[in-house]
Amino acid sequence: MSSFEIIGGKKLKGEITPQGAKNEALQVISAVLLTSEEVIMDNIPDIRDVNKLIELLIFLGVKVKKLSTGKYSFKADNIDVNILKTEQYSNLAGVLRGSVMVVGPLLARFKEAYIPTPGGDKIGRRRLDTHFIGFEKLGAEVVYHKDTACYSVTADKLKGCYMLLDEASVTGTANIVMAAVKAEGTTTIFNAACEPYIFQLCTMLNNMGAKITGVGSNLLTIEGVSELGGCEHRLLPDMIEVGSFIGLAAMTGSDITIKDVNYKQLGIIPEVFKRLGIKMELIGDDIHIPEQDIYEVERFMDGSIMTIADSPWPGFTPDLISIALVVATQAKGSVLIHQKMFESRLFFVDKLIDMGAQIILCDPHRATVIGSAKSYQLRGVKMTSPDIRAGVALLIAALSAKGTSTIDNIEQIDRGYQKIDERLRALGAEIRRIE
Repeated sequence: MSSFEIIGGKKLKGEITPQGAKNEALQVISAVLLTSEEVIMDNIPDIRDVNKLIELLIFLGVKVKKLSTGKYSFKADNIDVNILKTEQYSNLAGVLRGSVMVVGPLLARFKEAYIPTPGGDKIGRRRLDTHFIGFEKLGAEVVYHKDTACYSVTADKLKGCYMLLDEASVTGTANIVMAAVKAEGTTTIFNAACEPYIFQLCTMLNNMGAKITGVGSNLLTIEGVSELGGCEHRLLPDMIEVGSFIGLAAMTGSDITIKDVNYKQLGIIPEVFKRLGIKMELIGDDIHIPEQDIYEVERFMDGSIMTIADSPWPGFTPDLISIALVVATQAKGSVLIHQKMFESRLFFVDKLIDMGAQIILCDPHRATVIGSAKSYQLRGVKMTSPDIRAGVALLIAALSAKGTSTIDNIEQIDRGYQKIDERLRALGAEIRRIE
């Protein structure tokens, strides 16, 4: 197990460029299974979860070539579906929640898919019903095998239909879209997720020859095609990293410029951080956060306490709730953080309380944060990263804290953030990786 040792309380300065979007990568890389032709992708992040998915595809028979940093060629012209039933496949797929994304493409092209119960962050109940109900409506049979904790999904033929998703699941929408692009007839998906990741996936599939309309909305119409071809695709910058770096600048009182953010795809994210009092300016496609000693939380128009809650896009992404919470600890004013989607995602606040933050955990979904306006600096402590997003929130807290902090289990952070320690050192942070 690796750890970070951080000496905090130092102002940072400089430019940092966000990596390619992790959540998009898991979807578009899985989509290469839909065609036997070459697909070239650029801006792929070098992180654990993405590398494990690429390793899984190689095991299935996909030819993968690294063309340059972040740029890969994929060619799935020799897939052996019999491998899906092997123990080695289950072991590889079982450690990665993103492995569920291969089910839709495999079902569409080979009429069968198998997946063990996937791993991933322990942030609460993360059901797969939306995925499987969608497959069933397209004509597939889904069976859960208790003895192996494995799902099998099979279909002699997929047929388009109308479906209303029970929740606007991003991964569920992506998986169903990838299955539907080769289904017979027309599929209409209402209450589809409309995150930028889905926009990117649908754009890529259309470039491969799919016929998807309504891209960017919650009503997708897919006219099935018999074959898909190759294409070239570039991933968006990771909006979760952008939000994390905004929070980092505010917490440490630093002057930081975040480069090439693709601002139009950030949605409400910058506005939420502005409500916390963080000043920023857009210069071209870069976000500049000036040095700011105090940032003051806004109140609602009637004077009531500010509430920051997650919701499906175009609402505030749940992946940044942890960052907003830690930023609020040093703001001037109070904030109610309402994490609606995952009942275990706020349980890392005990570590922030140990650092001196004033937080009342109301229940598994809500926490009231009483900001100190930096009058009481957080103190360094020893802690453990529970999941990707909470891990980075704790890292930001440690960088702002007085003294030395140690964060264990940083493999969780490495799953979602590319060489984060090296990139932070380039800004002047004192952070050391202990293997």
